[in-house]
Formats: sequence, C-alpha cells, structure tokens
Amino acid sequence: HEEGVHQTMKVSKSWRSKPLFRRQGDVRFKTGLEAAQLLVGEARRRDDHETEFIESIQSTMQCLSPIFDRNPRYAFVAKQLMEPERFVQFRVAWIDDVGVVRMNRGYRIQYSSSMGPHQGALHFGKHVNSAVVKAMGFDSVFSNAVTGFDVGAAAGGSDFYPEDKSEAELQRFCQSYMTELAKYVGPDIDSPWMGMGVGEVEMGYLFGQYKRIGIKSSAVGRPFLSFRNKTFHSAPGFGVVHFAKEMLKDRHDSLEGKRCLILGSGKVARCVAEKLIEYGAIPLSFSDASGHVYEPDGINSGKLKTISSIKNERGALLGRYIISSTSAQFNDPADILDIPCDLCFPCGAMNEITVDSVNKLADNGCIGVVEGGHSCVSDEARTCLRKRGLMYGPHTMTMTGPAIVHALGIQATDDMLAEEVSRIYADVKRTAEEFNARGNLFAGANILGFLRVANVMMTHGAV
Repeated sequence: HEEGVHQTMKVSKSWRSKPLFRRQGDVRFKTGLEAAQLLVGEARRRDDHETEFIESIQSTMQCLSPIFDRNPRYAFVAKQLMEPERFVQFRVAWIDDVGVVRMNRGYRIQYSSSMGPHQGALHFGKHVNSAVVKAMGFDSVFSNAVTGFDVGAAAGGSDFYPEDKSEAELQRFCQSYMTELAKYVGPDIDSPWMGMGVGEVEMGYLFGQYKRIGIKSSAVGRPFLSFRNKTFHSAPGFGVVHFAKEMLKDRHDSLEGKRCLILGSGKVARCVAEKLIEYGAIPLSFSDASGHVYEPDGINSGKLKTISSIKNERGALLGRYIISSTSAQFNDPADILDIPCDLCFPCGAMNEITVDSVNKLADNGCIGVVEGGHSCVSDEARTCLRKRGLMYGPHTMTMTGPAIVHALGIQATDDMLAEEVSRIYADVKRTAEEFNARGNLFAGANILGFLRVANVMMTHGAV
C-alpha cells in the first residue's frame, strides 16, 4: 500500500515545531484541525473573492485534518498543493454570423503534474469563470489520483455559451480558442477531455484546429482530443452508475427496480439514464432551463432515445418532449424534488442540492444521492446527508470515469471501467475506515487522493 494508507504512515513529529507560515511572524499549529484552519485562512487571504474555490479548499481541508494530526509534514505539502502549477487566462476573439467581433475569456489551469501529465475537462458555459475553473482544477487533483493511475490534474474552458450559437459560430470560436490553448496542451503534456457544454462536436472542432497548427497530434495508445471509442463518450455517466451499483452492493442491495431521479439532461445525465435502464433501474426525470419532465412509469430506452434526439439539437429544450409522450408531466409537480424516488442523481449545476433539498428527498423516501456533476451537493448538504443517514456518492469518487478510460487507452471497455470502479470504491471505503470516518466516502476519496499526490510531491522537494 502507499505510505499513509492503512497503518503505514511514518510519523514525523519534528515538523510540528516548524512554522507553517512566516509572513508576519512564525505561525505554528498544535492540531490537525488548527492546521486545516490556517490553510483555509491563507486561501481566503489570497483569493477571498473566488467563492467556489474557497468552498472547495474548505471542504477538502476539513477531510485532511486527521492526516495533519498523524503526520504534521503533510500540512506543509497541502500548502504547496493549494497553489496551481500554472494558470492561463486568455482572450478568445471570434466573428459571429453578422460579422461582429465577439469576445470571450478562455482558461486552462494545470494544477498538478506530480502523478503524471496534466489531464482534465473543458467546460463551456455562462457559469465558467476563474473561481469555478480553479475549484474544478483543485478537486481534479484528488479525483484523478484516486484512480491509482499516473494521471495529473487540470481543468479549463470558457464563458462562451454554445447553446444559442450556429454551427459556423461554434466552429469559429473553437478554432480561435484552440489557437491560443495549443501553446499549453499536447500529448504527454496536457490532455483536455469533454465536460459541461463540450461534447463530441466541440472536441472535433478543437482537435481539427490543433492538428492543423500542431506538430504532434497523437500519443501511442492514448488518443489526444480525438475519442473514437464509444467508451470515452459514455465514461462519465456510466462511471457514476457503476459507483452507485457498488455502494448498493455494499448494503446488500441492487439497482434493480430502484426509482431514480435525474437532475440535468446533458450528455452525462443521459448516459446515467442509459446505464440505469441496463441495470434494471427506473429513471424518472430530466431537467434543463425550461423545467423538468417526469414520467411516472419511468423512462425506457425508446423514450430516452427521443429525449436524446431533442437534446442533441443545439439549443433545444426539454419542453418539446411532451409533444411526443402522452404520459409525461411537464413541471408537475412544480418542484422536481417532490417526486418520490429511491435514488437521486444530480448532474447539473454546482451546489444544486442544498440542505432543504436533502430534507425533502429524505422525507420522500430517498435512500441516497450520487453526484453526476462537479460539487452538485453543497458542503452543508453533505453534513445533512450524513445526519439523515442517506448514502452519498461524492463527485471526487464518482466522476473518475474519464480519467480511468483515458488511462486504459483505446482498448478500454465498459466492463474494464466497471472493474476499476469496484477497485477504487474498495480503496476509498478502506481509507475512510482507516481515518475514523467509516462510511464517509467524501473524506475517504479526498484523503486517498491527497496521500497519493503528497507522497510523490515530498520526493520532488520545493517545486
């Protein structure tokens, strides 16, 4: 086992006498919790305006405080890890169909290459800003390391909103974005993959431009940007359901017959529904900007195909689905969380699941929430989930599908993905138990990911 996991940690008490910060006098800590608070305080001092990033730092450091108690040296590594290796922000100028020059911001944060080349998703949408990109980059350090593969961490994207753009505008934007991004990414350097608002079409345009201006556009066994294997496209959603299956199996239960509430209707949400149907579960809903559709008797493969054909049309909203279904209910009930369910799969916005949402789900008989998106459950809601006794699958663990499949290469299959998910779940569960957080998979995933990265960083020195 890696050092630090399962009773193998080498304790170094001498580090407790060293100052963690030396800006205005020496600042030391006596307990792991105090170290975590000092680290969060330092993040606030530097980036207090970046709310999402601070929330990510805070929730992670709370999980890591038991490590700082056992070996104070890890607090010094965490201080290093909080700062990304590289953060690039750039102007993306493009011309729309009317001939007007439009302007967007592009981002790429290369957070850590300790475990291997940078890898991480690209996201396009109005919600994308520097705070969101930094939060996603920081979290990807742990989620990528949890896989056990030699995978670094990165994230990026733009505040470009693709849904109301023509195909020509989308292509011109992607080409302009990649013209600048190409200076920082490439095989064995940084491999971007699909994320929110970035699907097969966008990746195709991005790769086309990279191929045109780059010298090397592929790496042996690991395609760069060009994902021809269907497993690459479905890995984020399928991985989420594989984890849900493992979590239920641990409770001597299964997905068979479970009524599942899905929030969101993007590629990940639809892949979640596809795999749920395959496992005998019953997807009940999808949602988007127009509202939500609810099928009381469940969404079968035929209905899912209809929804997919609607959503694959750029800018189309779910409301159109009610024309093709006699049983569907649109925005009825008014709140999607009022629909009775066994499991909830939030695949949409950050902090979508609040304390009120958890209480409502628990009161309606829900037994678990499994994240299909980045930080869909707020920090307060995570605490509430534990208090109410609901099963919780954190994004740090459940969203590892793309990293797994990318590491496996072009020969990856869904069965191979399921095997890796089973292994990762067992590792996370054991780590949570080792650090007195039995059943807390969020803490287990963060601790496991951190120890794997930190142990490598210690060998690299002050870099």
